[in-house]
Amino acid sequence: MSESKEKRHFNTLMRDANSAFLPAHEGRETPVKVGFVLLQHFSMMTFTAAVDALVTANLVRTAPLFSFATYGLDSKTVKSDLAIDISTSAVLDQLPLEGDEAVEVLIVCGGYRCSHLEHSPLSALLKSAAKRNLVLGSLWNGAIALAQAGLLDNQECALHPDNHAFMHEQFDKVRVSERVLVVSDKRVSSAGPSSALEMMLVLIEQIRGKDIVRAIREILSCDQVAESSEAKLVQATDDPSFPNSLRNILQLMSANIDEPLSVDELASYVGVSRRRIERLFQAHLETTPSRYYLELRITHARRLLLQSNDSVANIAVACGFLSTTHFSRCFKDYFGASPSLVRQRHRS
Repeated sequence: MSESKEKRHFNTLMRDANSAFLPAHEGRETPVKVGFVLLQHFSMMTFTAAVDALVTANLVRTAPLFSFATYGLDSKTVKSDLAIDISTSAVLDQLPLEGDEAVEVLIVCGGYRCSHLEHSPLSALLKSAAKRNLVLGSLWNGAIALAQAGLLDNQECALHPDNHAFMHEQFDKVRVSERVLVVSDKRVSSAGPSSALEMMLVLIEQIRGKDIVRAIREILSCDQVAESSEAKLVQATDDPSFPNSLRNILQLMSANIDEPLSVDELASYVGVSRRRIERLFQAHLETTPSRYYLELRITHARRLLLQSNDSVANIAVACGFLSTTHFSRCFKDYFGASPSLVRQRHRS
C-alpha cells in the first residue's frame, strides 16, 4: 500500500492535547512582550500564577507566543511576600516603551504588605504607557498604582478586599468591583492568585484566540478542586456538557488503548445503538467514533514516545496498531514527521 499523502488534522479535543507537537504555522508572529513591575512584598503566588499562563502558552505552540520581563522600582532585587529576594530583569527606568523591545502589556504586581504610598516614577511611567495605548494591568492591590496615575478614573477594577476601603476613600472616581477580576479593552485587574491566572487566560484569549486558551487549560486545569479535597484529576473528556453515555464511551476508549474496541462492542457495553454513538460524536466532537479513537491512540503514542525509552515497535503495539509501518504512517500524517524524528527533535 502506498503511503498516504493526505495531512490529517486532530479534532478540537485532541488538537488541544497535541498542539505543542504539531508542525509550526507559516509566518510566525513576533512574541507579545509583557512587563511585570514587582512592588516590594509583592505576592509571589499571584505573580507566578500570571507568569505560568504565559509560559504555558509558549509550551502549547512550537513558536513562542509571549516573552516577559520583570522590573523593580529602584533595585534589581525585590523582596516578595515570602521574604525571598527576587532578581528582576531590570529596574523601572530601563523599562522600554519604544523601539523593538517595547513592552505591549504592563502589569503592576502588588501584595498584602505593599506600600500604598505613590511612587512618582512609576506613576509617570504608567501615564506614558497609557498614552502609547498599552494594555495596563494589576495583580492584588497593584490597581492602586494605576489609580494614583489617574488611569482608572470612571473605570471598574478588581483588587484584594483588604484594599477596597482605601480605594473607595482615596479614589472616588474609581469603581471598585466585587468581582475577582475585571478585563476591558486596555485595563485588566485581579484580586488574588486564582483570579490572576484566570485574568491572564482572558487576556491571552483576547490577544491570541480561544484555541490557545483551550490548550493551556488542557494542561493547567487537571487538578481543579471544588468543595471536596477528594476531587479527582480532571480530564478533557469530563466535560459536564457531554451526555453520560458519551462520557462512558470516552472512558471505555481510554481504558482500551492497546486492544481497541469496535463501535459495536462499545454500543453493547454502554447500551445504546451504533447509530446513537455516531450521532453523539458528531454532535459533541464533530468527528466519528473511529476517527476519535485513532486520534486518542496516536496521542497516547506520542506521550509514550516522548516520555519513555520504549521502542517504536513496542509503542505501536501498546497503542493498538497491528504493524509498525501502519503506526508510523498514521503518526506522520498527524505530526508531519516520523515517530523516530519527533523523538529525536524533542530530546535534542
